[in-house]
Amino acid sequence: MTARAAALALRKPHALAGIALVIGAGACFAALDTTTKYVSASVPLLMALWFRYFFQAAATTVAVMPTRGWRVWRTRRLAWHLLRGLLLLTSSLLAFLSLRYLPVGEFTAIVMITPLAITVLAATLLKEPVSLLRWMLVAGGFIGTLTIIRPGGSAFGWSSLLPLALVASNSWFQVLTSKLARTEDPVTMHLYTGWTGTLLSALALPFVWTALPDPWLWAGLVFMGLTATVGHFMLILAYYRAPAATLTPYLYSQIAFAMLGGLLVFSHVPDHLSLAGIGMIAFCGAAGAWLTVRERREAGT
Repeated sequence: MTARAAALALRKPHALAGIALVIGAGACFAALDTTTKYVSASVPLLMALWFRYFFQAAATTVAVMPTRGWRVWRTRRLAWHLLRGLLLLTSSLLAFLSLRYLPVGEFTAIVMITPLAITVLAATLLKEPVSLLRWMLVAGGFIGTLTIIRPGGSAFGWSSLLPLALVASNSWFQVLTSKLARTEDPVTMHLYTGWTGTLLSALALPFVWTALPDPWLWAGLVFMGLTATVGHFMLILAYYRAPAATLTPYLYSQIAFAMLGGLLVFSHVPDHLSLAGIGMIAFCGAAGAWLTVRERREAGT
C-alpha cells in the first residue's frame, strides 16, 4: 500500500468515521478498565462483573427491541452464540482479576497482543500460511510482553500470568466472532453475548451480593456499564464503516488512554522497561495490521 493510496483511503468519509469511532471505543474501554480497577477494590468481583453485563444487555435490548422486535433473536447457531458469550465472560473475569494486581496501562498493552496471538492460532490450527515477517512481529510482541511482566523479577508473580490467560480466551473469542460475523447479524451477536454473560454471572450473585453504602461505588458500577455499552456499540458502528485491517492500528490508541487513566486516578507512571515493552507491542501490532492491508491489496480483495 503506497503512501498516496493510504492518504486517499483516509480521505474517505466512511473510513474517517470508522477511525474516529474506534478511537472513541478505545477511550471507553480504557475508562472501563480504570474504573474497574478502582471499584473492584471495594466491590466483590463477581458482583461488579454481573452489573457490567446486565447494564450492557438491558441497554442493548431496550435500544433495539422497539424497532427490530423478536426477530432480532433468530439464529441457527445458538450454541456458537452461547460459546462466544462464555468466552467473553471468561475474558472479562480474567480482566477484572488482572486489574486488581496490574497497572492499567501495562495490562492494556499485554491484552493488545491478541491480534498477534490470533496469527499463531491461524498458523497452527487453521493451517493458514504465515509469512516470516509476521512471525517476526509475533516474536516482537511476545518480547514486549516479557519486558513488561519480567519473569524471574521481584515483581513477577502468578498474577502476571492472568493477562496471558486473557489473551488466550480473547483470541478464541475473536476467531469465533470472525466466523459468526459471516452469517449473523452483529446486533444479534451483541444481544446473545450480553445476556449469556448476565445470566451466567447471576448464578454467583446470592453468594457475593454486598450492600454498598457509598453512592460513589454505585456511580462507578453504572459508569462501567455505560462505558462498556457505548464502547462495544461504537466498535460495531466502526466495522460497518471501514474494514478491520484499516481500523486495527487505531485500536492501539487504547494503550495511551489507559496510561492516562492510570496516571490521573492512581498516579502511576510505567517505568522505562515497561514503556519499552508497551512500545514494542504497539509497534508490532500496528505493523501487523498494515501488513494485512498490503497483502489484501496485492491479492485484490
